[in-house]
Amino acid sequence: MHYIPILSTLVTLIFAVAVFNRYFQRGGLHLLFWGIGLIFYGLGTLTEVVMLFTFNPWALKLWYLTGAMLTAAWLGQGTVNLLVRKRGVARALNITLVIVSTLAILLVMLAPVDAGLAAAYNTNQPASAQYGEILSRSGLIIFLTIFLNLYGTLTLVGGAIYSAFLFWRKKVLINRLIGNILIAAGALMPALGGSLLKAGMADWLYLSEFLGAVLMYLGFVQATVPQPAINQVVESPATD
Repeated sequence: MHYIPILSTLVTLIFAVAVFNRYFQRGGLHLLFWGIGLIFYGLGTLTEVVMLFTFNPWALKLWYLTGAMLTAAWLGQGTVNLLVRKRGVARALNITLVIVSTLAILLVMLAPVDAGLAAAYNTNQPASAQYGEILSRSGLIIFLTIFLNLYGTLTLVGGAIYSAFLFWRKKVLINRLIGNILIAAGALMPALGGSLLKAGMADWLYLSEFLGAVLMYLGFVQATVPQPAINQVVESPATD
């Protein structure tokens, strides 16, 4: 179970390359934000791999920052850029997210680490089961963690469900209907892992991260399969 983050990192890397490749071909801020969000996802699982073998305070902070704070919000912001058409709204939210993310980075990187507990770090246990006592988190860090995760989950999952509903209602682009359902399911996986973590099942967080990456990647691939011109009869904000 502890070595699943290696697979998660590989899948996320492949996923990120695919998204950035599509961004360089087609443009679109939604793809850029998704790509950055996937980089954060991969950094989170990569630092989990590092901490399977040794403890490093900067790896712990990077793991918390990317996995617990930034990934969901940046992926969700990609969906906001895709779906929100009202002039200026997505732009304002983009700027706000950059500012909040910068604040989160500064707060986490400056947060103190308990040297005594860090020295007793057990590589046979997942970091998710030990970070709470090692990394001192201020009330503001905890608030931002909750806020960013809630915002990211609502926008990513909500956007995928909304897009799937549009395709279902209009009976077109079934591949994108299926793709958005997979993306929504994948986005919910880390949230499920967080619930299992609180229930004392820390190992399952790794499995949920892996399943989340796989499902979202499969959803992305399914949603971007080229379709015959005859199917392109309905314009939708969720068809890119």
